[in-house]
Amino acid sequence: MIRPFRRIRLFIILTTLLLSGWIWYWQSGSDSQQGRYKTQTIDRGDILQSISANGTLNPVVLVNVGTQVSGTVYRLHADFNDRVKAGDMLAELDPALFQAQLRQSEANVANDHVALKLAQRRMARNRALVEKGFISGDALDAVEQQLEVARAQLAVDNAQLARDRTNLNYSVIRSPISGIVIARNVDVGQTVAASFQTPTLFQIANDLRQMQIDTSVAEADIGQLHLHQVVHFTVDAFQEREFAGVVKQLRLNPTIQQNVVSYNVVVAVANDDETLLPGMTANVRFTVEQKQNVLRVPNAALRYKPAETDVDPTSASKPIEGKRLLYRLEGSHRVPVYVKTGIADNNFTEIVEGDIKEGDELIIREMGDKDKSGSKFRFRMF
Repeated sequence: MIRPFRRIRLFIILTTLLLSGWIWYWQSGSDSQQGRYKTQTIDRGDILQSISANGTLNPVVLVNVGTQVSGTVYRLHADFNDRVKAGDMLAELDPALFQAQLRQSEANVANDHVALKLAQRRMARNRALVEKGFISGDALDAVEQQLEVARAQLAVDNAQLARDRTNLNYSVIRSPISGIVIARNVDVGQTVAASFQTPTLFQIANDLRQMQIDTSVAEADIGQLHLHQVVHFTVDAFQEREFAGVVKQLRLNPTIQQNVVSYNVVVAVANDDETLLPGMTANVRFTVEQKQNVLRVPNAALRYKPAETDVDPTSASKPIEGKRLLYRLEGSHRVPVYVKTGIADNNFTEIVEGDIKEGDELIIREMGDKDKSGSKFRFRMF
């Protein structure tokens, strides 16, 4: 009597489980397609179209101070971050050799003056002798030649004297502009040679309150830039702060590296508080166009394409020139919609025209691999 009762109870339990499974299966089948897709709602907002680039902050006027003569650094008068005025001494080279050469040139000039006076007296005596007929004209010509040689030698030695004086003055390195010393590349006792290339001893920035960013912009983006265009940038040292500038110059000389063409764009930056320092890396954003409160869609929706196995060839939409394809989710159905787009930024794209409105759900991607029926319920056969 007990066994039939157990069989009936077991039958009832199995029947209930199977009925519950089929009810869940049919209920979940209606929204299986909807749970298959990841969607995002169309909204209104601001779009800022921009071009990103990296650059280096530099002073507007940066002068490399070198030396025109060779010698040993004798004394330093300026160091890093010192403010100097035009004509101030920065360094001195050992003047001993230049002073000796100058004294030698002064002695040569003095000797030339004596030789010239002697030649002039000889010339005066020989003219008197020629007038009295005691010597010939050829003898007078020889004396006159000696006089001209003495004058020429005096001119040569005067030039050498001026050169030696200049070299002695060059042994004192002076600042050509007023500004701040950015770099000092020499120390006392170091020998500098100006034989082939003038060495850089100091770097002086004219005014750190006015700086510029030298950026490299690809040829695909250079056509969207123009003079006086607004620029925003950040630096790693002050990531929470955004700085502003304007395009100062679009240089025509291209830079070609591995067949990639780019152009140097100079951005003028006001640095009144001298927060920005030379050499900082600037993350630049050129503002191309900006619109407010426009209908926009996420860029991921424009990139979404259904799998080829999910596309019905009989209902596939044909491409339309000048428009882009979106997929709107209506209930459990995927509906293709063609739209005309406007400006775009890194996240959103403006919708200019199309059968689409605020609040529509757009498909941006599929959640994962499902079976072709879209069912989440499967039987496992043992």
